[in-house]
Amino acid sequence: MGPTATGKSGIALDIAGYLPVEIVSVDSAQVYRHMDIGTAKPDARSMAAVPHHLVDLIDPHEHYSAARFTEHARIAMREITGRGNIPLLVGGTMLYFRALLEGLSPLPAADGGLRTHIEERAEANGWPALHAELQRLDPASAARIRPTDSQRIQRALEVCHLTGKPMSKILDQPRHARFPYHPIRMILNPGDRHMLHRRIAQRFDRMLERGLVDEVRTIRDKFRLNDASPSMRCVGYRQVRMYLDDEVGLEAMRDMAIVATRQLAKRQLTWLRPMKNVQTFDCLEEDLPSQVREYLRNAGLAVRFRSTFNWEEKHERWV
Repeated sequence: MGPTATGKSGIALDIAGYLPVEIVSVDSAQVYRHMDIGTAKPDARSMAAVPHHLVDLIDPHEHYSAARFTEHARIAMREITGRGNIPLLVGGTMLYFRALLEGLSPLPAADGGLRTHIEERAEANGWPALHAELQRLDPASAARIRPTDSQRIQRALEVCHLTGKPMSKILDQPRHARFPYHPIRMILNPGDRHMLHRRIAQRFDRMLERGLVDEVRTIRDKFRLNDASPSMRCVGYRQVRMYLDDEVGLEAMRDMAIVATRQLAKRQLTWLRPMKNVQTFDCLEEDLPSQVREYLRNAGLAVRFRSTFNWEEKHERWV
């Protein structure tokens, strides 16, 4: 686990060199097909060398949820262990990790009539006005939801009206879910926040060089996406969409995307901070792969470590 741009995918591939793992993506953006550059999806060589699961599941106009992730992840993990391998969960979508390990909160099912009513009110008054209403009903939820995030405002208000309780209170209730595995939890956490910010900026610049703008243009036109589409709310994609619609210029788009990614990393670190029974590594350490390997060697894994790792040999073995 860890915030964006901490090198989780690289460490996962390194682990695959000495343990019989298959990677399960815990990333709410990598589930979308055709969204490769902006989600930092593993390249073809990595995907061929090590089996990856829960990547490229749906098209950009479709919806995904923590409940669907939990179902798909459990299926993938059963299949992986059935082959005698180890599921290696890798990603930064902390809500998905929490749902899988602790279970889902007892939130009510969606109510079509109530959602339509909320949408009609939003058309008349704007989503910021409904966000102000949410601030009165559920200050904790309003504090973590942007005034323009229509989907999350709608859901939080829906839960308030259906249950008579703030959604934040329901989410804080104890969960009871049996997780039938022994998890070894590792966090990649930057020792220097400024260095992480530099990494974030450099990575987004590489995405632009690789053709992120064309990628967003293609999927937006093909699937007729707009700013309310779930995929277009992903960090980076939202800002490029604004640039394509002439709402901001190129430099402003870049700056906004980098700031939004920093904010995402901050939220991810907030999720991780109270976690217990975890081993934290500084993602900026030069000998990070060796540190992780030594930790896993002593973690009680009942498997033999591979002594060497050859990409070509690995490719042949997996395919």
